[in-house]
Amino acid sequence: MLPFPYYRYRFRRFATRHRGKLALAVVLLVWFIFFLPRPLFKDPTSTVIEDRDGKLIGGRIAADGQWRFPQIDSVPSKFALAITCFEDQYFYEHLGVNPLAMGRAMVQNFKTGRVVSGGSTLTMQVIRLSRKGQDRTVWEKGVEMILATRLELSNSKENILALYASHAPFGGNVVGLEAAAWRYFGRSPEELSWAESATLAVLPNAPALIHPGRNRKLLIEKRDRLLARMLEGKIITQEEYELALFEPLPDKPIAIPQIAPHLLSRFYLQKPGTQVRTTIDSRLQNRANYIASKHLENLRASEIHSLAMLVMDVETGDVLAYVGNDPNPKQNAKGLYVDVITAPRSTGSILKPLLFAGMLQDGEILPSTLIPDVPSYYFGYVPKNYDGTFDGMVPARRALSRSLNVPAVRMLMDYKVERFLQLLHKLGLKTFSESARHYGLSLILGGGEATLWDLCGMYASLARTLNHYTANSSQYFSNDLREPTLELKNSTNSLGDEIENASLSASVLYNMFEAMVEVNRPDEEASWRLFGSGRIAWKTGTSFGGRDAWAIGITPRYVVGVWAGNAGGEGRPDLTGLGSAAPVLFDMFDQLPRNQWFSQPYDDMAKVPVCRRSGHRAGMYCEPVDSAWIPLTGLVSDACPYHQLIHLDASGQYRVTDACVTVNAMQHRPWFVLPPTEEWYFKRKDPTYATLPNWMAGCQSTASNAPMELIYPKHFTKVYIPIELDGQVGRVVFEAAHRQADAVVYWHLDEQFVGVTKQVHQLTLNPPPGPHTITLVDGGGYSVSQRFEVTARDER
Repeated sequence: MLPFPYYRYRFRRFATRHRGKLALAVVLLVWFIFFLPRPLFKDPTSTVIEDRDGKLIGGRIAADGQWRFPQIDSVPSKFALAITCFEDQYFYEHLGVNPLAMGRAMVQNFKTGRVVSGGSTLTMQVIRLSRKGQDRTVWEKGVEMILATRLELSNSKENILALYASHAPFGGNVVGLEAAAWRYFGRSPEELSWAESATLAVLPNAPALIHPGRNRKLLIEKRDRLLARMLEGKIITQEEYELALFEPLPDKPIAIPQIAPHLLSRFYLQKPGTQVRTTIDSRLQNRANYIASKHLENLRASEIHSLAMLVMDVETGDVLAYVGNDPNPKQNAKGLYVDVITAPRSTGSILKPLLFAGMLQDGEILPSTLIPDVPSYYFGYVPKNYDGTFDGMVPARRALSRSLNVPAVRMLMDYKVERFLQLLHKLGLKTFSESARHYGLSLILGGGEATLWDLCGMYASLARTLNHYTANSSQYFSNDLREPTLELKNSTNSLGDEIENASLSASVLYNMFEAMVEVNRPDEEASWRLFGSGRIAWKTGTSFGGRDAWAIGITPRYVVGVWAGNAGGEGRPDLTGLGSAAPVLFDMFDQLPRNQWFSQPYDDMAKVPVCRRSGHRAGMYCEPVDSAWIPLTGLVSDACPYHQLIHLDASGQYRVTDACVTVNAMQHRPWFVLPPTEEWYFKRKDPTYATLPNWMAGCQSTASNAPMELIYPKHFTKVYIPIELDGQVGRVVFEAAHRQADAVVYWHLDEQFVGVTKQVHQLTLNPPPGPHTITLVDGGGYSVSQRFEVTARDER
């Protein structure tokens, strides 16, 4: 034998002489091993969604009409053992081709004179499945053997088995193990028994001939023979074998679960052909579906056909239940396939808490600051309260809890529409894309549109901000304000970075949620403090024309949002947030665990004297005075403008001045005084309100409080007098308020006397088009004048 150095020398000479050929050979070898078609399978797949625990909650058939779930990563052990026992006992030993199996197949085919066995390994079958439409010839078999070897060299056995299980036919339009497990047994492959795994293992062998719904005798014989082989191979025990034999075959295919159809449609549009692990809690989803269906039965009596609901976890932002519309839409039912959760709809009053919070944040009001609630006219826009009445003055938090429209519009006028839009944008409401002029003051009453998705995400972010502030040393965090989460992989508890300030501070949010707790609940929830859904901050909204009904509720742990109406936009007179959406909201909260209320953020608050009557910071003449915790931003708010010191005569019946009574003979008292119009309405609702005493005869001050005020028209108002149905020119009602209940007021139009009123100061007039001046004079000689313009009756 020649020494080793000789062979090394000869190899080096050969390698030097044939370097190019060797390099080409290496390249071809690498190509042979690794360069299989990528991807190996290009078939369309079904869109599939799972709940947070991996349970199937929805699926949509693939574009080619097949139930083919996206490829799985691993194969359950029972099916892996069953399929290798049935199809390829030496799967884990060979490199893609089993020579013994090929030889055996050739002998069997020769003896029978026809093809009865192909001798293909599972790896070869994966290749055959990927090469659809190829004739089963000797040449094709050779190609499969070569490609199978290449597949083995570039993939693990587990990956190859997963490829087979994902793309094998299981009869009818069912492709792949996962689709087969759900279609035939109604559960995941991991939950299948030995008998069920064996049934599915024998199906791909002849899917055109064997189907659980037919040829049952042939199928059960094949299954039982496989079970016997598995017993013989000690894969299953005798007891498992005997129990498996008693299991029946499945009947006709089972429908894929569809408990979140609108969420499935959302993912179908965003990520078609994928399998998504969502944040949905299937238990809560089923409860939400039941509640929505139950309430829709009642709402349909009023021709209200659509209802949407979103349930969120505050801490993570995870969506726990997603009801985009009727959870059980009937065929061709109008609009029920529309996902209302993502559809922009008129907000009604649902934004009022944000205006309240914005004004608190900027120190323009305190929680109980009085807001005017009187007839108001803004350049042709005339807001009305839902019940058509006025309170004169109402605390801001009470105006919010009662959802009064007139105070809300007054607050927006003071706050400015531009600033409010900026706040909405900062809080993540993306649908308000027009200018402030486009929306105007009607923005706070539904003049803009938002989605249930954005609103729930925004309120959850605000609750999260307050929770984290009180739990983390009075800090704000960048990740508190974010969109809801639908995919479990994106779920997070991360706080993000510390930030100096939030758009709305913790104390402002606490006061906002406190005010929202006092919103009047539906009749069945009236005794909530004793039983029912517990402490919930919530708000309703109803859009103009009865097109949209909203209800959103917030606790430290959950947010629930509800919308009711018709997806097509048809209004209904019976549709209201309180009557149509709120009952759904509280029924859903009854399914959620109770939790503690928000902790009060004392680090962001100050305890100051506050006027009990006006809600302002106490001025020098305020009484009584309470101590109250207010946001730190409220320290810059104005002192009470309504309490003033008045001077009375010795009897206390008349107001006087030092021009007619000596100071020593006077009584000096603080007095709560509202403007005349506000006073007129306020005292009708509050019998404890004391009007200013009359002046002593001959002792009236020239700097006294105005006793009279015009309610309508205001300065430079444009008045339109319409034509009535009978063709006659209509009349306009002029209105004033006087502090004295028995005051007599004389009315003059353009210096011409036109009438007199007493007690109720309203006068109907029909002035011609053009500019005018209205003048009022009371019995004491006090006068007030206002200019206005009547537009032509054929103009608007």
